[in-house]
Amino acid sequence: MERHSQIYVAGGDTLVGAALLRELKRQGFTNLVGEPPTEPDLTNKVEVDEFFRIHDIEYVFLAAGKAAGIRGNQLYPATLMLDNLFVECHVIDAAHRFGAKKLLYLASCCTYPKLCPQPMAVSSLMTGPMEPTNEAYALAKMAGITLCQAYAREHKSNFIVGIPANIFGTDDHFTADGGHVIPALIARLHAAKLEGRPTVEIWGTGNARREFLFADSLADAALFAMREYTDTQTPLNLGGGEDLSIRETAEAIKEVVGYRGDLVFDVTKPDGMPLKSLDSSPLLRMGWQPRTTFVAALAETYEAFLRGEHNKAQEGIHARAVL
Repeated sequence: MERHSQIYVAGGDTLVGAALLRELKRQGFTNLVGEPPTEPDLTNKVEVDEFFRIHDIEYVFLAAGKAAGIRGNQLYPATLMLDNLFVECHVIDAAHRFGAKKLLYLASCCTYPKLCPQPMAVSSLMTGPMEPTNEAYALAKMAGITLCQAYAREHKSNFIVGIPANIFGTDDHFTADGGHVIPALIARLHAAKLEGRPTVEIWGTGNARREFLFADSLADAALFAMREYTDTQTPLNLGGGEDLSIRETAEAIKEVVGYRGDLVFDVTKPDGMPLKSLDSSPLLRMGWQPRTTFVAALAETYEAFLRGEHNKAQEGIHARAVL
């Protein structure tokens, strides 16, 4: 990618898409097309085709598609699955037909089987059942992975796949119910602090573990992969963040927010996957490292929440890229 290359971030209004646009600008890329609010409706094939026809797009970062937390996945599985399938099919096909030089599809770590060996290596994909609470969404993201591989085999398309860890950041949707764990807990603990509540209830046992990665670190990793990674048949895990239990995560958020009450875990509610940690050794061996610590990223995310710039939600479903 040259600094003047025509680049499109599909899903520029998502958590990851916004971070990608910031990182591209920070690194000096100047020819970015389709930035919000000028992005087409990616669920509409006619709009997507017209957009690609007008713009001579060379590089595509596909970071679009609705996502949700455990509750949102339980309530809206068809909505989430259909939206992601439409987005993948329209953007990947248009990138092929209109001659994009390279595409990076950002999938989701929930595509891994629920009980696969940890840390999760790409060799474990499709080797067992997915976590039931997000199966519909995960199958849609798996379809996107397979579609990129299929275009590469049939048409020699230079389409690669990155599988991010659990992402959080300053453009998150801080909804107390239905969102992902970190923004949801920030919103709930902040409200509890203001209201002086003595306890905050959290779903699950608190024992489930997740690898968290700051969205801006993922954006840096995605640009690195776009420049350096060439294997169209093997997805690349994009991780390297910290592996924490939900209890440890909640305690860290409690400290950042300044909430002084107690955390109560509702063991009758689901935990989701018991552990999600990526084997990102291929990426790390290539020379990439995250540049922001978890605690620093958490503080920056809370500051964004306090500014209220991104505090929006749609019934627990939002245009975030990844789980």
